[in-house]
Amino acid sequence: MEHEHHGAIVAGAHVIVERPGATAVHRQGEPRCWRVEGRAVGHASTVSGVRTWTAMSDSTESQRIDFTGINHLALVSSDMARTVDFYSGVLGMPLTKTIEIPGGGQHFFFDCGHGDSLAFFWFPHAPEGVPGVSAPANRPDQGDIVSAHGSMNHVAFNVAADQIDPCVDALRSAGIDCTEVWNHDNSEWGVSREHHDDVYVRSIYFTDPDGISLEIAAWTKELGPHDVSHEPRSAVGS
Repeated sequence: MEHEHHGAIVAGAHVIVERPGATAVHRQGEPRCWRVEGRAVGHASTVSGVRTWTAMSDSTESQRIDFTGINHLALVSSDMARTVDFYSGVLGMPLTKTIEIPGGGQHFFFDCGHGDSLAFFWFPHAPEGVPGVSAPANRPDQGDIVSAHGSMNHVAFNVAADQIDPCVDALRSAGIDCTEVWNHDNSEWGVSREHHDDVYVRSIYFTDPDGISLEIAAWTKELGPHDVSHEPRSAVGS
């Protein structure tokens, strides 16, 4: 089925891509926001100059939540002082908010750019993490990266495409063991040694002091409807 959108996609815009015959119109007073009149099948947005595509249900109504990003992602630290030293002192993320919570715990927030935050809880009686369950047991270049259902597998921080290569030296200069830059493409193995036209994102992988899997990533091309080409699998009957 062919999909189409009405109007140009511009930086910062959110555009609905709908079934032929449906229309998308600007929200009143918000020239860069669109709403759907008709049955939507997906929407596209342009963030930092890179167009992205997200598939949506055929039954999506004309009203939807206009997400603007990640407010915060909350993880669990085994040692808050060490976590602050790593994320703020080594990676350079400003510590923006600290909270003491009932029971002796803490909740700290770090600015990871563009209004997004990475947060950590510290619980005095939290159980230890289990590699391969609560988080991957390995870095992607070292072995299996499976983790349990409902777990946080890894966090990827965004950088500009022209900044990804210098990040390797920056991390290693700070004493952080990391991979070389990986070029993710649509080949059988999903990665290439060389940066070429089919590469859509470039990544560096490393871990924090608690073994949390981290990534620095840079989108390198615009994504479109053709990039959403696989049916989601279900555990039912498997």
